[in-house]
Amino acid sequence: MSTTTSSRPPRSRRGSGVSAAAPSARRPVPGGGSGRAFTVVTTVILVILAIIWLIPSVFALKTSVTANGVSALGAQEILSDWSPTLESYATLLRQGDIWNWYLSSAVTSVITAVLTLLFASMAAFALSRLRFRGRSLIYLLIIIGLMIPSQVLIVPLFQELRILQLLNTYWAVILPQVPSVIAVFIFKQFFDGIPKELEEAARVDGAGLWRTYWSVIMPLSRPVIAAVAILTFVWTWNNLLLPLFVMSNPDLMTIPVGLSTVQGSFGLRYSDIQAGAVLAALPLVVLYLFFQRQIVEGVTGSGLKG
Repeated sequence: MSTTTSSRPPRSRRGSGVSAAAPSARRPVPGGGSGRAFTVVTTVILVILAIIWLIPSVFALKTSVTANGVSALGAQEILSDWSPTLESYATLLRQGDIWNWYLSSAVTSVITAVLTLLFASMAAFALSRLRFRGRSLIYLLIIIGLMIPSQVLIVPLFQELRILQLLNTYWAVILPQVPSVIAVFIFKQFFDGIPKELEEAARVDGAGLWRTYWSVIMPLSRPVIAAVAILTFVWTWNNLLLPLFVMSNPDLMTIPVGLSTVQGSFGLRYSDIQAGAVLAALPLVVLYLFFQRQIVEGVTGSGLKG
C-alpha cells in the first residue's frame, strides 16, 4: 500500500486580492500635513516681514537717487519721479569729508574689535575653565552689566577721558567700547561647550594655561570669533553718542557723527542725507553678506559639530 503526498499551492493572503509578493502600502507619516502647513505659514510670515523690512531701505535708496528739489516736495513726488540722478553721491564725495569719516570709523572699529576679542576671550576662558574664589560673583556682576544702558555712563566716561587727556583722539572712542559684556557672555557660552578632554590632552603634552587658551581653545572658536568681531565692528561703526561727546575735531569724526552734520551743511536736502546714509551702511551690508554664516554659527553656538 503506497502513500502519495500531494503538494498544495501556497495560500494567498486571506481577505485580500493582493498577492503576497506585492509591496505593502506605505503608511502615512504622522503629522505630515500639519508639518507642511507649518512650513507654508512660516514661509509666508518671513516673506511678509522681509518685505516690511525692505520697504524703508528701498525708499531711502530711491530718495538718494532723486533730485533734492523733488525730494523736498514729499514722499509722493519721490515715488512718482523716474529721473534718477547720482548728484547727491557726487556732492558728498566731492565736497564732504566722507573719506575722513570712513577712515576714522575704520580705525576705531577695527582696533576696538581686535582688543574686544582678546580681552573678552581671556575673561571668558577664566570664567569657563578656571576655578577660583569669587568666580560666580564675578560672573553675576558681568551679567548685571547687560542691564545697564551705556547711555547712563556717558557723563562719567567723559570726565574720565578728560582727566586722562584723551579727548579728541581715537582712544577716546576705542577704550570705552573694549569692555564688552555681551562679548564675554557669548565667548563663555561657547567655551562651555568645548570638551574638556582636549584640554586634558594638551596638559598631558606639557601645555600651560596660556598655551591651552591660545593653541587649543581659540582655534576651535573660529565661528564665535568671527561673530563677535563682526558684531563689535558693526556696533562701533554705528555708535553715535560716544564719538559725538568725546570728539570735536572735524578730521576725526566717524561716519555717524559726520552724517549728523550733513543736514546742517546742506540744509534740508533730503537726497544728500539719504545718500550719506546709504554710503555709511554699504560696508556693513557687504560685511554681513560675506560673513552671515559665521555670525549665525557663532551666536547660536553651533560651531562644534560631530
